[in-house]
Amino acid sequence: MKDPTSQLRSATRRAKSDVANKLVSMCLHELSRKICRDWKLSVESEEYASLVRAKFGNRCPYCLCELTNVNAVVEHLDGMNRQRAGLHVPGNVLIACKRCNSEKRRDDSRSNMPPEYSGWTAFLSHNTTHCPQKCATCRYWATIWRDGEERGLLMSENLRRIQLFRAEFPQLEGISFTMARRLPGLLTRLYLNCQAFAEKEVSSFVMSFNS
Repeated sequence: MKDPTSQLRSATRRAKSDVANKLVSMCLHELSRKICRDWKLSVESEEYASLVRAKFGNRCPYCLCELTNVNAVVEHLDGMNRQRAGLHVPGNVLIACKRCNSEKRRDDSRSNMPPEYSGWTAFLSHNTTHCPQKCATCRYWATIWRDGEERGLLMSENLRRIQLFRAEFPQLEGISFTMARRLPGLLTRLYLNCQAFAEKEVSSFVMSFNS
């Protein structure tokens, strides 16, 4: 267990990261608005909501649990962070359960992801056949479907269902590869610059404060 001083240092580092991550998210949202300005479909439209309902019903696209007002959250297949560089555009926005949304963040935040994987494809590949024994995501999936054969089958089916959904949005598919190659480096630089700026400004404020 960490001592209180170590916890304080960790909390301070997290606070600076939170500021930088918020700026990254803001940039991705603004970029999303620019990119899909001329698209025929909006993520806020009833037409898009109908497409999502038709494809996934009222169930989480990952674990198939029924979605309610309590457990449902907006999900970005490609996470809106500096590693995945996902966008808030049609084809990348779904509704998932809170548990899967939270568990998927481990893959969304990986900086060493193979280029053929996105956060969501990696999340649905944890079938205990190629991960380390203590893989937290594999343990999560084992709590959803205890039978290994059933788990592998359903995860593959859900992966295919999402792939088919994505294929309905060729505009997104057309830019995804470019975004995945270009944006992470730019967003990481923005993230680091924001952290440095925040640290400088906080230090300047503290130094100028007279008790």
